[in-house]
Amino acid sequence: MAASALFILDLKGKPLISRSYKGDVGLGEIEHFMGVLLQREEEGTLTPVLTYGHVHFLWIKHANLYLVATTKKNGNASLVFSFLYKVVEVFCEYFKELEEESIRDNFVIVYELLDELMDFGFPQTTDSKILQEYITQEGNKLDTGKSRVPTTVTNAVSWRSEGIRYKKNEVFIDVIESVNLLGAPAVRTGMRLGLPMRMEPVPAPAPSPAVPAVSANGSVVLSEVVGTIKLKVFLSGMPELRLGLNDRVLFELTGRGKNKSVELEDVKFHQCVRLSRFDNDRTISFIPPDGDFELMSYRLHTQVKPLIWIESIIEKFSHSRVEIMVKAKGQFKKQSVANGVEIAVPVPSDADSPKFKTTAGSARYLPERNVVIWSIKSFPGGKEHLMRAHFGLPSVEKEEEEGRPPIAVRFEIPYFTVSGIQVRYMKIIEKSGYQALPWVRYITQSGVRDRYGDTGDSGDSDSDSSESSGDRVALDPREEREFYRTLALLKTRDPRIYREDTTFYTREGTGGAQRPGGTPKNPGGTPKLLLCLPRIRGGGG
Repeated sequence: MAASALFILDLKGKPLISRSYKGDVGLGEIEHFMGVLLQREEEGTLTPVLTYGHVHFLWIKHANLYLVATTKKNGNASLVFSFLYKVVEVFCEYFKELEEESIRDNFVIVYELLDELMDFGFPQTTDSKILQEYITQEGNKLDTGKSRVPTTVTNAVSWRSEGIRYKKNEVFIDVIESVNLLGAPAVRTGMRLGLPMRMEPVPAPAPSPAVPAVSANGSVVLSEVVGTIKLKVFLSGMPELRLGLNDRVLFELTGRGKNKSVELEDVKFHQCVRLSRFDNDRTISFIPPDGDFELMSYRLHTQVKPLIWIESIIEKFSHSRVEIMVKAKGQFKKQSVANGVEIAVPVPSDADSPKFKTTAGSARYLPERNVVIWSIKSFPGGKEHLMRAHFGLPSVEKEEEEGRPPIAVRFEIPYFTVSGIQVRYMKIIEKSGYQALPWVRYITQSGVRDRYGDTGDSGDSDSDSSESSGDRVALDPREEREFYRTLALLKTRDPRIYREDTTFYTREGTGGAQRPGGTPKNPGGTPKLLLCLPRIRGGGG
């Protein structure tokens, strides 16, 4: 048994829409959900499954909505959570963006979808492409279309409809691998300290033996490769596809040895794959859905040599300023190029007055995230680039209780796979005997895409030495220094900010005097920098 009822709530816990499937849990039980959630959140014991009395709440949060499934029995929690995420996926297919407004504007369609997605507590048709065949919409209206039930609902191949026709039959295969790598630097003495280094991702060049990446500056302590094979299918009829990979188990069964083969771990397939045949002879045989879908995913735990090696040094001067030097070195072939390189360097939370100098690209300071983003659009192999950052520090230094976060590197190198996986063949069998063209593309990308949040566009990268102040808006040096010092006090919750006689960030003119009424001088109408500061609580609470 999966779920007794499904609720969609707003951020205040008010039900927007609900559907009872079994009737054993009253709709009024949802009133206890938000109270239990807030209490557990304050206690720091918040879990995906909450209990009030005899009712269990299994919930997820998406945008400004809570999706909650209720049950009184010991149901399959994994099935319920998979269903909730599938509901989000289906709603996004229909409404583009799933939020409170889209639910209010499409009550009729939402009710129709909830009726088809689950029956008596068990998931039913959850494929959005099949649902769109008989639950269609025009704007915010529901068009039921033909009353007959599509054959895909009762057909053995429920993920593909009959009668599909294309003038040109093609299959596009994307082999996408993401790599996470964590490196530990060597210990440095004196005032120069080595920052922890984290590479995200570390794509490797053409297939090569996996060797640990160890150097005088440190070593790789953890590396992981996560891969997916995605297909975009434009084929007529009901074709059968057979995909061949350089699978090590298959090579051993056929007596080909282990050369240029890959041992795949934790393999997961789309429902269209015939698992029994894969277990017997390692053949990936399937009738594909129409359009885009993910055929399989896999994981490899192997040592990977980093292609961009990072060295960093921090030097402090009498608690008044700090200088950070970061060197990035490309350890891949000269004919290859890393695109969209972004190096995120963490800085002290009380730093101010940033100044940068780079040999390539551009750097900018994100004070709300305590990080410097060094962006390089194109990074050729075998090259070295440097970035120097200078920050001021307050006179009262805050002791660092926790370790420094790692440096994160994000980039992409096309036409490479880290694991060495290869598509050996793609056979397309269809009773009409038409000719189809398969296309293959290999991509290696970052594993953790947004560790420091969305950094936005990197802006124009400079090929030569560049220098910037960290801000796009020109400020008076004295104003800028005062602003960042005030920001540092707020972020570190310095005791001085709670005093009644404390003055925050007084804008001064070029002569040091402030205009009457508190209006600063602003020659030429230059816009001033505005930053939304977090709300802080006073000492008295």
